[in-house]
Amino acid sequence: MEVNNPLYKRQGLHVITAIFTVDKGMVKVLLIRRKNEPYKNMWALVGGALYNNETLLAGAKREIKEKVGIENIDLYTAGIFDKVDRSPVMRMIAIAYIGVIDRYRVKILTKTLKTDDAKWFDISDIPKLAYDHNDILNSCLEELKKKILDTDVLKSLFIKGFTIPELQKVYETILETKFDRRNFRKKILSLDLITETDLTENFEGNKPAKVYKFKNNKKGKNVF
Repeated sequence: MEVNNPLYKRQGLHVITAIFTVDKGMVKVLLIRRKNEPYKNMWALVGGALYNNETLLAGAKREIKEKVGIENIDLYTAGIFDKVDRSPVMRMIAIAYIGVIDRYRVKILTKTLKTDDAKWFDISDIPKLAYDHNDILNSCLEELKKKILDTDVLKSLFIKGFTIPELQKVYETILETKFDRRNFRKKILSLDLITETDLTENFEGNKPAKVYKFKNNKKGKNVF
């Protein structure tokens, strides 16, 4: 490597995370509104530039803490985005992650030094985002379709438990398909992934349904 070669200069890394949650069966992603240029006042995924003294994962978690105040979140690598012109400032390669979290156990920062707002957006109603974040989000959603078959991911989404109709709606929303109600219930119960609690909960106005939780150490079973 010739360190003085100008082709090595003025380039860096972005660490970008699509943080997903579930609200009454609807899948949502956390977006921040940028306070500074470039793309001032536009919504974006959570992230920023990597420091040269930290690992990718450490940088992603630092950005999440700084921008929205979330800590202790599981992250999964989702892809690399390397268009030469994806940033108007300098060459920036983006490393994308997926994060999943129960929105009821976190308090989101809505204003920071670099953000003017932060809120959850339904994945069916995403605005034009800064940089190439629409492309990154679409890629993360495709990766989430694979990860949803890993019970550890869903466990992170449902800390307080779930009803089977709610779980079915999450699968249908992410996988963009429909399942027969009885077949879905039969399949889920047959896999020995979940256990019922003593609680019940209304979902979408229907009669109270049993609340379930994922069992421990049940990782990697394909549901469909």
